[in-house]
Amino acid sequence: MSDKEPKKNEIKEPSMLDAFIPVISLVILLAIAVFYFGNDSSYGPNQIGLLVAMGIAIVIGLKNGHQWHDIEKAIVNGISLSLGAVLILLAVGSLIGTWLLSGTVPTMVYYGLKILDPSWFYAASCIICGVVALSIGSSWTTAATIGVALIGIAQGLSLDPAITAGAVISGAYFGDKISPLSETTNLAPAVAGSQLFDHIRYMFWTTIPSISTAIILFLILGFSEETTASTSTISRLSEQLAEQFNISLLNLIPLVVLLVLAVKKVPAFPAVAIGALMGGVWAVFFQQELIMRLASENTDILTANIKVVWIAFFDGVVISTGNAELDKLLSGGGMSKMLNTIWLIMCALSFGAVLEKLGMLRKFVNAILSAAKSTGSLIASTVATCIGINVIAADQYMAIVMPGRMYKEEYKRRGLDPLVLSRTLEDSGTITSPLIPWNTCGAYMYSVLLVNPLDYIFYCFFNLINPILAVIYGFIGFKIKKLATNT
Repeated sequence: MSDKEPKKNEIKEPSMLDAFIPVISLVILLAIAVFYFGNDSSYGPNQIGLLVAMGIAIVIGLKNGHQWHDIEKAIVNGISLSLGAVLILLAVGSLIGTWLLSGTVPTMVYYGLKILDPSWFYAASCIICGVVALSIGSSWTTAATIGVALIGIAQGLSLDPAITAGAVISGAYFGDKISPLSETTNLAPAVAGSQLFDHIRYMFWTTIPSISTAIILFLILGFSEETTASTSTISRLSEQLAEQFNISLLNLIPLVVLLVLAVKKVPAFPAVAIGALMGGVWAVFFQQELIMRLASENTDILTANIKVVWIAFFDGVVISTGNAELDKLLSGGGMSKMLNTIWLIMCALSFGAVLEKLGMLRKFVNAILSAAKSTGSLIASTVATCIGINVIAADQYMAIVMPGRMYKEEYKRRGLDPLVLSRTLEDSGTITSPLIPWNTCGAYMYSVLLVNPLDYIFYCFFNLINPILAVIYGFIGFKIKKLATNT
């Protein structure tokens, strides 16, 4: 060790004021970003706010005796947590691009327009996404496939995309939360010390009432919705889809293959990448007319197929029909569309990593824990901590692991079964992550569904109700399992 490097005992613990300053700074900066830039705040302004707040935290850390190279190492480690998500994001960008080109998404929209009625569309969207996510264990894959199609159908039916996004996310996170194939469903009991299937059964007590209430609310919204889409409008949109694409049930095979891979527990990145590659192949086989229209004039067939499919992978597709709404529906995708989301995720995780390294997150948790006297207040504190870490550290895995480690012994000391902790971690850490624009999940949902989290947050009924119900159960003592005692 160099003589210039301070010993660990020379590093001061952060005061509560030290911990508060970066967080309050971030809140103020993000509020200013939203005020001045609105829905565009996630395209740069939020990133700058996160970096400036991180800089403030670093200055405080240096003041308390931390060394820059240690802080820098923590930032690098924090960013490394996002690399798996980055790979998935890039693959999803390609998947959306090739599935638009291959007609997979347009085919889902085409048949959805014929089958789904506006009055129960929102509730059906929630249920469909719930079933798919339960089957494959992934809210991300569900949103990138079924969710994208449902957003397109909503546009065709002149329904609210924000409510549709809320229904998609509610269903996707319900299915993800109780699926034994889900990473978070396995992570929470592993951290808390409970068993997987006991954990899933115990979650039913908060999860089923929450999703049932959400579906009822979506039904109410659906039946009260006034849609301007007439039968003739829907028919015309279907005709335009058929004019642009070769509509066939065969176009859905890439979707079926992806769902099978997910059920077989193939990791997300290779599964989505295979789905994207299949989309490219399907485009060559089934959408030759579209490919030739998208290619430059006087381009031979081989060159057209190579270039158009290649572009779909990295930059998506742009289709011009003369109908602005239809063009918006049929255009998008590509890895390049995900780069802003990756930028946001890296900035957010860097900020969270600095706060964790400097002991600021631990300072908050210790303060909260000292005030939690009853079982209800302990569960409420856990919920608040998970949400807080989703906001500050911007990652749902950190929002499960960190509170799980910090509260595990306290739950045991108070005679609470580990199932109570594992359920609470899922009731708050998992399902609130897509509600925060700069969280990895919120940024992902924005990039895939193209609806700002600040717009859909009020319609993610399941994600809002579930944490509240968990706290209520804690205070009234309903279904709070105690540790078995030997008599």
